[in-house]
Amino acid sequence: MRSDRRSLLVAGLSLSGILAGGAAARPIRDPTDAKLATLELWPDGAPGFPDRAPLELIADRAADPSYQDRAVAGITAPRVSVFQPERPTGASVLLLPGGGYRHVVIDKEGYEMGRWLASRGITAFVLFYRLPGDGWAAGPDVALSDAQRAMRLIRSRAREWGLDPARVNAMGFSAGGHLCADLATRFDRAAYEPVDAADTLSARPDSAACIYPVISMEPGIAHAGSRELLIGSDADAALERAHSPDENVPADAPPFFLLHAEDDASVPVENTLRMRAALKARDLPVETHLFEAGGHGFGLRKAAGKPVEVWPELWLSWARTRNFA
Repeated sequence: MRSDRRSLLVAGLSLSGILAGGAAARPIRDPTDAKLATLELWPDGAPGFPDRAPLELIADRAADPSYQDRAVAGITAPRVSVFQPERPTGASVLLLPGGGYRHVVIDKEGYEMGRWLASRGITAFVLFYRLPGDGWAAGPDVALSDAQRAMRLIRSRAREWGLDPARVNAMGFSAGGHLCADLATRFDRAAYEPVDAADTLSARPDSAACIYPVISMEPGIAHAGSRELLIGSDADAALERAHSPDENVPADAPPFFLLHAEDDASVPVENTLRMRAALKARDLPVETHLFEAGGHGFGLRKAAGKPVEVWPELWLSWARTRNFA
């Protein structure tokens, strides 16, 4: 039954011109950028397939035709698109774009950042993760399972890509910042059943950079849309705590880099402050940068011409100091 449903889905996606299924770790081409290799995460399709398959669709949200601002929803073939530098340093970053757990942003927090990293010798992997509102069996842990699998797959192929398996970092934006913090605090959680030898490797990122992140699921602090799609509007306090990374910091969490604009009207800066306080309480390394202005979702492009535009270089300097980049 499951195989038939997947076959129908793949056929539908192919007709739509959108990336369809295949074997895990098999290079395929990203239809949005022919130069990019893309690797699917799961050898037999993603686990816990919903009874009603979502339809993967890409929308271009850009008001200005001079640049793209695309987002993809209904992801059924979780995957990473790979940005390989000409002269790799051995460092890598798993990029977790935002999108409020409603969709995954492609350009602003994905491909643009991937190109920026690759131009500096850092191999970048943009993760297109499944969304919790689409009915997957893993529920609110579905994106975490994809992030864990991606980290392990990157480490399993480190030699092939010329990577140092001890310098595999994570960077997330907005809801992707929540996923980044979730990965960095719950990397040991069994979010899925092992499928191959890659799953014997650690899913712990060597560092975690959370950029204007959603952190807390507490009403009034949480981004309301992300909270509703992740745990539901009527979630109790126990479920809120289970999916608030600041409530789940282990003693062996990696070093964090946190960055937020204080005038963020979408995700209150309190999210970053809570994450910093939780890390400090555990005596864990954390670098924190707050900007007076910048708003939300600035990425690279929307930061230009503002003081916050220095943020990528701040991260790079911090990462190099710690030998992560």
